[in-house]
Amino acid sequence: MLQAGNIGVCDIRDAAVRGRAASTAGNRPLFYFRFGVDQALPPERRAPVTPSSSSRYHRRRSSGSRDERYRSDVHTEAVQAALAKHKERKMAVPMPSKRRSLVVQTSMDAYTPPDTSSGSEDEGSVQGDSQGTPTSSQGSINMEHWISQAIHGSTTSTTSSSSTQSGGSGAAHRLADVMAQTHIENHSAPPDVTTYTSEHSVQVERPQGSTTSRTAPKYGNAELMETGDGVPVSSRVSAKIQQLVNTLKRPKRPPLREFFVDDFEELLEVQQPDPNQPKPEGAQMLAMRGEQLGVVTNWPPSLEAALQRWGTISPKAPCLTTMDTNGKPLYILTYGKLWTRSMKVAYNILHKLGTKQEPMVRPGDRVALVFPNNDPAASMVAFYGCLLAEVVPVPIEVPLTRKDAGSQQIGFLLGSCGVTVALTSDACHKGLPKSPTGEIPQFKGWPKLLWFVTESKHLSKPPRDWFPHIKDANNDTAYIEYKTCKDGSVLGVTVTRIALLTHCQALTQACGYTEAETIVNVLDFKKDVGLWHGILTSVMNMMHVISIPYSLMKVNPLSWIQKVCQYKAKVACVKSRDMHWALVAHRDQRDINLSSLRMLIVADGANPWSISSCDAFLNVFQSKGLRQEVICPCASSPEALTVAIRRPTDDSNQPPGRGVLSMHGLTYGVIRVDSEEKLSVLTVQDVGLVMPGAVMCSVKPDGVPQLCRTDEVGELCVCAVATGTSYYGLSGMTKNTFEVFPVTGSGAPVSEYPFVRTGLLGFVGPGGLVFVVGKMDGLMVVSGRRHNADDIVATALAVEPMKFVYRGRIAVFSVTVLHDERIVIVAEQRPDSTEEDSFQWMSRVLQAIDSIHQVGVYCLALVPANTLPKTPLGGIHLSETKQLFLEGSLHPCNVLMCPHTCVTNLPKPRQKQPEIGPASVMVGNLVSGKRIAQASGRDLGQIEDNDQARKFLFLSEVLQWRAQTTPDHVLYTLLNCRGTIANSLTCVQLHKRAEKIAVMLMERGHLQDGDHVALVYPPGIDLIAAFYGCLYAGCVPITVRPPHPQNIATTLPTVKMIVEVSRSACLMTTQLICKLLRSREAAAAVDVRAWPPILDTDDLPKKRPAQIYKPSNPDTLAYLDFSVSTTGMLAGVKMSHAATSAFCRSIKLQCELYPSREVAICLDPYCGLGFVLWCLCSVYSGHQSILIPPAELETNPALWLLAVSQYKVRDTFCSYSVMELCTKGLGSQTESLKARGLDLSRVRTCVVVAEERPRIALTQSFSKLFKDLGLHPRAVSTSFGCRVNLAICLQGTSGPDPTTVYVDMRALRHDRVRLVERGSPHSLPLMESGKILPGVRIIIANPETKGPLGDSHLGEIWVHSAHNASGYFTIYGDESLQSDHFSSRLSFGDTQTVWARTGYLGFLRRTELTDANGERHDALYVVGALDEAMELRGMRYHPIDIETSVIRAHKSVTECAVFTWTNLLVVVVELDGSEQEALDLVPLVTNVVLEEHYLVVGVVVVVDIGVIPINSRGEKQRMHLRDGFLADQLDPIYVAYNM
Repeated sequence: MLQAGNIGVCDIRDAAVRGRAASTAGNRPLFYFRFGVDQALPPERRAPVTPSSSSRYHRRRSSGSRDERYRSDVHTEAVQAALAKHKERKMAVPMPSKRRSLVVQTSMDAYTPPDTSSGSEDEGSVQGDSQGTPTSSQGSINMEHWISQAIHGSTTSTTSSSSTQSGGSGAAHRLADVMAQTHIENHSAPPDVTTYTSEHSVQVERPQGSTTSRTAPKYGNAELMETGDGVPVSSRVSAKIQQLVNTLKRPKRPPLREFFVDDFEELLEVQQPDPNQPKPEGAQMLAMRGEQLGVVTNWPPSLEAALQRWGTISPKAPCLTTMDTNGKPLYILTYGKLWTRSMKVAYNILHKLGTKQEPMVRPGDRVALVFPNNDPAASMVAFYGCLLAEVVPVPIEVPLTRKDAGSQQIGFLLGSCGVTVALTSDACHKGLPKSPTGEIPQFKGWPKLLWFVTESKHLSKPPRDWFPHIKDANNDTAYIEYKTCKDGSVLGVTVTRIALLTHCQALTQACGYTEAETIVNVLDFKKDVGLWHGILTSVMNMMHVISIPYSLMKVNPLSWIQKVCQYKAKVACVKSRDMHWALVAHRDQRDINLSSLRMLIVADGANPWSISSCDAFLNVFQSKGLRQEVICPCASSPEALTVAIRRPTDDSNQPPGRGVLSMHGLTYGVIRVDSEEKLSVLTVQDVGLVMPGAVMCSVKPDGVPQLCRTDEVGELCVCAVATGTSYYGLSGMTKNTFEVFPVTGSGAPVSEYPFVRTGLLGFVGPGGLVFVVGKMDGLMVVSGRRHNADDIVATALAVEPMKFVYRGRIAVFSVTVLHDERIVIVAEQRPDSTEEDSFQWMSRVLQAIDSIHQVGVYCLALVPANTLPKTPLGGIHLSETKQLFLEGSLHPCNVLMCPHTCVTNLPKPRQKQPEIGPASVMVGNLVSGKRIAQASGRDLGQIEDNDQARKFLFLSEVLQWRAQTTPDHVLYTLLNCRGTIANSLTCVQLHKRAEKIAVMLMERGHLQDGDHVALVYPPGIDLIAAFYGCLYAGCVPITVRPPHPQNIATTLPTVKMIVEVSRSACLMTTQLICKLLRSREAAAAVDVRAWPPILDTDDLPKKRPAQIYKPSNPDTLAYLDFSVSTTGMLAGVKMSHAATSAFCRSIKLQCELYPSREVAICLDPYCGLGFVLWCLCSVYSGHQSILIPPAELETNPALWLLAVSQYKVRDTFCSYSVMELCTKGLGSQTESLKARGLDLSRVRTCVVVAEERPRIALTQSFSKLFKDLGLHPRAVSTSFGCRVNLAICLQGTSGPDPTTVYVDMRALRHDRVRLVERGSPHSLPLMESGKILPGVRIIIANPETKGPLGDSHLGEIWVHSAHNASGYFTIYGDESLQSDHFSSRLSFGDTQTVWARTGYLGFLRRTELTDANGERHDALYVVGALDEAMELRGMRYHPIDIETSVIRAHKSVTECAVFTWTNLLVVVVELDGSEQEALDLVPLVTNVVLEEHYLVVGVVVVVDIGVIPINSRGEKQRMHLRDGFLADQLDPIYVAYNM
């Protein structure tokens, strides 16, 4: 079938010549106006419709390509061409991974299609095939299938004739020649922006009879899943990431422009205007005047007067006929009945509500009209009743449920209008939700209403002498029409009585209405075109309205056409969707004749893609008597009422206006007739002329309302009597919309009268024709270019011919992320589509939009069918959908995010500056008054104290001394989970037990001094005794956490590894664990034969050793401390006897520990400070340690705090995991704990032992929670230690309180420290990590150059102290690492001191506080581990900062961990909620990381709770997680690869 757009064959050459002539003349023609083929072809060239050709037509139809006739393939072709282009640059987008349970598999039988389909918000959809089954040769295809082909295949077309289809091969051949020679094919085939690809190809008949068919490019999964170099990959994670990286390596289209990077700030890229962007060049436009509003003598002075007149002189004349769902007339309302019933309603409203003295409703009050869409008669009676009573009707939708989308905002409108009474019909009143007592509940957000039923039988008759007061139209408010804004809020537009009357007059004149005409109305009669034509203007002219309810249209989409024939209607009011459905359902009915129509009003004619429906409709129904000039698109807005309407003409030679505009030009607001770029054009039709009596101009959409140039798109403004006058009750918004004074370039106002903004974007073309290209509400400004939501919907729909999403179940809106609007598309996916289908569709939509609109889509989400919030007439409720998306409750089943391609305004990656020499650093710091960042604790040498333990070099000697001098002093008390004492040890008991263990080691173990012994004990007393037993025997102990009996497979290998790496000659443990190590389960996990000898200390020898070992030198090894660091490395450090004693002394001094003190310890005793506090300090200082194994808190979370309270403890130590357990587990129990006598008021210090940045949020919530139980908020503090020095800082008793500072997060990424005020943007709170211990010196050094840094810089913390560890203990003896970490020297400055490098970044700050010795106090702030910090875009990021942002993004995210992989940022989130929520997290996570950190997330992984591994200190093991992710071991719910 030949489709030559709208230009007749003979017409093309002229167009070409004209085009050339125009371009040679140097001015570009603004428009080509086209003629329908029938008018343009000379008679002899017209294709004769011979029987053979028509039979061929039928034959082709039955073969299954029946939609071919009314399809406009132009836009589809543009989309296909765009996709084909992309096809050459192979896309390799990794498909998301999804857990099986998440893949929605609905059976088709259980599924009903959504009852909507449309683009504009109140569209509905065909639900049944009223025509029976298609022709038999097609078989009875299931209805779903034909809907999928038809609704969507057929939509629309830009051909206005079907008569050339058998035009012989000659014409086609000539056409082909012309096409080849000229360069204006694009004018002959304007893309219509709303169609779908055809499954059937476009066929041009060639003389040889060969047909060329264009098929959609195949885009199979095979190609999808190839990597960049074409190698097929499995869906393994690492391969997918490689694919993503390859895809992202491709150059992005928009070149990055210059950025500004200030010394401190990273500024976002400032959008530089494109020097080549089109600029308007035309002259300034002139305001367009409509024709004079002709005063006709018999026009009534008001609408009520018209009603009275017709009601009394022709009471039998029909006014309104309503239909039931079978299309049978249900009821005929005559003018007589309308008049008497409205009077009755008016009388009852004024006199029967409230009391005589206190009527509820007075003239001028507002009342709500709540009538269903299938009852226009009752609604009309109520409306006129209100007009007669001089009260103001506010027609609204019927609230179906209490949480209808948007109904809350309607309630807000009613409240602000002061509505107290709602008029409704009997049926509607019965259908409203009721409470058990029969009351109608108050709807959410609604004022309290009295519901009043207006059926005549319920009303009292007015007395004989009562008449309504009928005045001439004045400036009182006649009615209020509601309008939903872009953000979902509902406003009421007030229309005065004079505006109402003038509007009816203007419509009467423009449409040439005459008395007693019949008009078919399919539109909503509550507002807009349906109300203006079908309820108001019709009464002024005594017309007969045939009202077709939405419910009938759903069952029989052809009903309105049948009514036009049946009633020989002159006028019909429809939307483009009604034409579209009629095409879908049309089966060549014989009896259809549309020749009676003189006017087919297309209410949404201003929608850029209604043109295709109009063309397609004309194409099919021209043969049924429909004339081209009958189609009258109009433009309207709630504020300006009817803006423009195409007049019905009898002259069929005056063709409608068409414009083929460059989409690129439109994004800059410039009108360019498109010449070279064929893909991205928009074809628009005119919406006729300005209304009679009105003046129109277009002004710049933002800023001062300045007149546009002639080739510029602006917001249309109208000055007329017939417009709305205000938004009810909102004077500010009213001023900006209803009281606009457009100005010329020189600033002079165009008119003394105010104009009203229509909310429509458009321009006035040649001949005064008005063109609309979009709505202000659908406008999205992305990096300075304007895009229209409707256009993007159209392109998305053109990608797959409806196989995939329902037409009209697609929402496009923009969200603001990182200071620019980002486009989001949400569509309902058909229930039978597979994962591959949807992903393929999504990637193709992205490509199509990219090619045609040159704009990236930020997020594309597919939701299950029928789940998007609906408006009352079934369309998508846009603002509600956007709200759900932003709050993460949309529950999509597929998501594709493209932040990498969309976000082009990120700060420029930071370039590393060449390093500055040492001299300049010194001078620089001096000049800027910055001091070198160094600090130290108190000097051990100068502290005078009566420390008896100092006499001894070794801890074993201290214990012997205590056993002699204070044998019965209790050193250790172990509590069980009930809080009772499970075990305790005095000095002498410990000494004796240690002696027995030493004997056992020497006799049974046959160990020499210096041998290593692994101690595998649960937290408790045995561990302590075993440790001192080793010291007594001269062995080197290593404490090891025992394997977990329920989890041997994962915990036992770690035990084995430590035992092997530490070269333990023997392993000591309890009888229970001894059995566990040799059990069957253990044998499955490790080789049990390779264990060293295992000694069971439950069975000790009875004798004492001959002598207790005394080391020869304090620098020999005392014990080994093994720990798995946060980065997942197992590292053992060597602690000498001297360091151990110095360590204990330092802690004793800092915490003021004496034998009379009691300290509660709830820590794991296996490494670091936890081990030292649990095993060593009590022996050195003599205080009593109350030991609480952290595992016991799982059964009794209050155990630790009850112990602290019961023993009146002043100092207590815990870990973050303990603190978190208490915060979560006891949050709701503080009252009951208080009742049990829990009192924390004696606590001076509660120290969290950690090797990380203090978790300020946790410590603060803990302090707040237990403040009521007496906990002093300043008592809670943290300590800091690491592998090279197990405790560098620890909050003591006498030091100043811990301080908190706020630093600028952006400066921190550049390794700079800039203090800011609390609450300022990008501020990050950091808490001091406790006071520096006595004898410890700290300096901040540059990790790369090893030079000292000033205190305004972030650098590595280096430490020098007597209790530094003396080195790593490894089998491999990695000497370079050893010397680098434990004996580094500064590259300049103090080059003599030997420092240990902690591997942590931090900074020092001199505070205003003073220490005990009167010095100003230096606070150390730890920021994060150097190994974990991520270098991204040249900046340093700390995982915890990104994780904190992500956890805040959605209530279902319980935990998060981030890491990098090949320069991509991977975010793993734990989901606490149903798996359906998994995909909601992807956009939210991406948004928050972009907004707060200027980073694009590469991969989002959603996993179950507990997947992120955590070590015993409660720190996340991000590297373990990364390995698990790459090895595909996480079993994620969903993995999204962001493009």
